[in-house]
Amino acid sequence: MVRPSRSYRVFQGVNGVVLTLVVLVTLYPFANIVARSFSGERQIRAGEVTLWPKGFNLTTYRIVFQDSMFWRNYGNTVFYTVVSTAVAMVLTTCYAYVLSKKNLKGRGVLVGIAVFTMFFTGGLIPNYILVTELGLKNSVWAIALPNAISVFNLLVMKAFFESLPAELEEAAQIDGLSTYGILFRVVLPLSKAVVATMVLFYTVSFWNSWFSAFLYLDQSDLMPVTVYLRNLIAGATGGGNAGAGTAELSQVGASIQAVTIVLTALPIICVYPFVQRFFVSGVMLGAVKG
Repeated sequence: MVRPSRSYRVFQGVNGVVLTLVVLVTLYPFANIVARSFSGERQIRAGEVTLWPKGFNLTTYRIVFQDSMFWRNYGNTVFYTVVSTAVAMVLTTCYAYVLSKKNLKGRGVLVGIAVFTMFFTGGLIPNYILVTELGLKNSVWAIALPNAISVFNLLVMKAFFESLPAELEEAAQIDGLSTYGILFRVVLPLSKAVVATMVLFYTVSFWNSWFSAFLYLDQSDLMPVTVYLRNLIAGATGGGNAGAGTAELSQVGASIQAVTIVLTALPIICVYPFVQRFFVSGVMLGAVKG
């Protein structure tokens, strides 16, 4: 076994130190938020909280858990995310599969239409008028349909489908499979990595999205939890409406943002480890051809 050269060992050491620093810098804000969510009001306002909770306190968690609107909005977020991700995956997969066929007439036009939308949009007011005139306001479709296809995800899936051997589809066609049969019985089973990656991308995007709901949903009981969080941060609503006293309200005012951020981010953090193993392979297979 050839021993690595001295310069290569130095590079590995420097690379390890740099990556460790990047990880620490990346994790610090979230660790600070978690620590603040469990800290007391005086310690938070004094700026004493860094990586560890000080003046351990669960008052804000208790009051948020007792807020029925928080849980209603949380359920809305789950529903909107599931429906929107399903719609986005169906449309993106079908569009990408069509664009991967090099003998398709008008393929260049369809690719151009998709790429055009990456640089130019109709603008906020025309989009709002369109959604309103179509009768989509105050429904899940106002969130799902305008954001149904991400062009970046579309191009990644298109490149992945193009990398699959054409002989597989030809053999399936000879065996009598239709176009949809080839897609569902041959192509998609071989595309689990990129499909899982796209599901992750769309899920995170829809889960964290708040502006579409803020724009198109008028009723508070229809809002996702991200708008609930936005209203708390803006001071438009209060989390301590469950009969809390003055001391409890002060504690809530100091830590409510940290608590709601933790509760909002927790589901994505729990889901990510299960799809992380598909993440790198899915993106690389769809982005590198050869």
